[in-house]
Amino acid sequence: MALIGMYDVCIGFGEPPLLDHINLFIEPGERVCLLGRNGTGKSTLLRLLNGDFAPDEGKISYMQGLRISFLPQEVPQEITGAVQEIVAGGLEPESALSDGRSRPNRVERILARMDLKPGERFETLSAGIKRRVMLARGLVSEPDVLLLDEPTNHLDIHAIGWMEDFLLRFEGTLLFVTHDRECLRKLATRTVELDRGRLIDWSCDYETFQKRKQAVLATEAGHREKFDDKLAREEVWIRQGIKARRTRNEGRVRALEKLREERRARREQIGSVRMKTQDSASSGKLVVMAEGIRYRYAGREPVMADFSTIIMRGDKIGIIGPNGSGKTTLLRVLLGDLPPESGTLRHGVNLEIAYFDQLRAQLDEARSVAENVGDGADTILFNGRPRHIMGYLKDFLFSPERARSPVSTLSGGERNRLLLARLFTKPSNLLVLDEPTNDLDLETLELLEDLLLDYRGTLLLVSHDRTFLNNVVTSTLVFEGGGRIGEYVGGYDDWVRQRGPDGPQEPMKSTVASKKQHPKRQSKLTMSFKEKRELEELPEIIENLEAEQNELYRSMSAPEFYQKNGPEVASALARLKTVELQLDVAYSRWEALDTKAREVSVAR
Repeated sequence: MALIGMYDVCIGFGEPPLLDHINLFIEPGERVCLLGRNGTGKSTLLRLLNGDFAPDEGKISYMQGLRISFLPQEVPQEITGAVQEIVAGGLEPESALSDGRSRPNRVERILARMDLKPGERFETLSAGIKRRVMLARGLVSEPDVLLLDEPTNHLDIHAIGWMEDFLLRFEGTLLFVTHDRECLRKLATRTVELDRGRLIDWSCDYETFQKRKQAVLATEAGHREKFDDKLAREEVWIRQGIKARRTRNEGRVRALEKLREERRARREQIGSVRMKTQDSASSGKLVVMAEGIRYRYAGREPVMADFSTIIMRGDKIGIIGPNGSGKTTLLRVLLGDLPPESGTLRHGVNLEIAYFDQLRAQLDEARSVAENVGDGADTILFNGRPRHIMGYLKDFLFSPERARSPVSTLSGGERNRLLLARLFTKPSNLLVLDEPTNDLDLETLELLEDLLLDYRGTLLLVSHDRTFLNNVVTSTLVFEGGGRIGEYVGGYDDWVRQRGPDGPQEPMKSTVASKKQHPKRQSKLTMSFKEKRELEELPEIIENLEAEQNELYRSMSAPEFYQKNGPEVASALARLKTVELQLDVAYSRWEALDTKAREVSVAR
């Protein structure tokens, strides 16, 4: 017997309806993934099942005594209090466990498993930790059916891995919405899709769904093309008026009316986002050089200690770490927004930076979508040509009506699309993306992947989406605790392989890392591809710096040099000091890499 049954359910908040006479039956022990584009009604379906409101038509039936827990997509803003109290709120009053454990024991157990501190105030936590608290609140009652709406949003990779393992062991039934492809592959035993008001049960895993979906779309496109051709021919016939009103042609006229009605009722597939970056002049070969960087907030452990890296033009670098470990801080230090406590930072020439902010602070809630992108103008300049703002926003699936709406009315997915639209209005050769994948549907994620793969500039990407990292980045910086940031070639899976059997099973928490857990032995015996390339390019960098230094010496030795005005002399002296410092850093780095290369050669 089905735990939940939906019979001919309809609901809508205007035309067309979100759910149009759908049927769904969920059996015990299933892990069902609900897919669909942003705005198709997935969250609405989950809220219907949770009993938040009733359908306009049809009915929903539940097995007697069924316990349901629901984790919404957004954390409720009104929730305040200690973590322990909030998690305990997920238990029914005076409920007792069948295994004899008390309410406090159950709460303590789930807090320990979720690594949550019971006395912390909920309102002071980061977005990712708040989501873990809400997940714990949903799990503490041990529900029969767990409804999860985008459960991986704002969770770090460690928490996502724990959640997946927990849900694989969960003995109840699961219905979840996700755009995390790795999570989908691991968890789903059955896939259903919400498309244009219809619910399609594919009864298969994600990989099989992708193949079947493509075949169905191709068949549907062929049928629609034939239908449109037939309708066009009939419209030509009726306009020509060839005896159309005679009795023997009345059937054909009625058939035409039926075709017209069918065409009016047809719901088109949601279009695809058309993203493009603006062309920009190339940056220099060197984008960022960091040597011995140390940074920390007052009273806390270092975010980074003795961190060094060289980022070259064309690198696509992923950044991984637990929530609160300092990923955004690392970006700001590398960009020069935050000065380090110690160490040196050098930027290359001709950098044009575009920055995607995960907190969406660049968006003005009170202004409309169009005003946020065009700053009040009707047109933008894109690759040297003017484009009307409405046409540009249509590429990001914003209708003219939606483009005139205030940002405060947008969903999470719409806000991310808007931020991407705003980001790409400016040319760039250094693209910095801080959690761009949250709330984006699968189709838009894949299009963004293609865009970044073709991007000719340099990319810095913070993300917890493992598939996205695997498909896009060429190297990865990983926060491993105690201020240490490890560097690995490749994406997420490559990092998992390279960290070795002695490495942590998941990214370590910044507060519990220990030195003996760092796989230093491997770093002494191997050189990464990036280090080899750096060793090859450093002599040219040193040669150019020495040439500039000699030129400065030559100009300063001329008698007329000190006859120049004060600012010019001071600028030249400051530049000489900078060049000398950069030479010291370059020589030190070259010596370290050359020594390492010799050690590797001897070890082999």
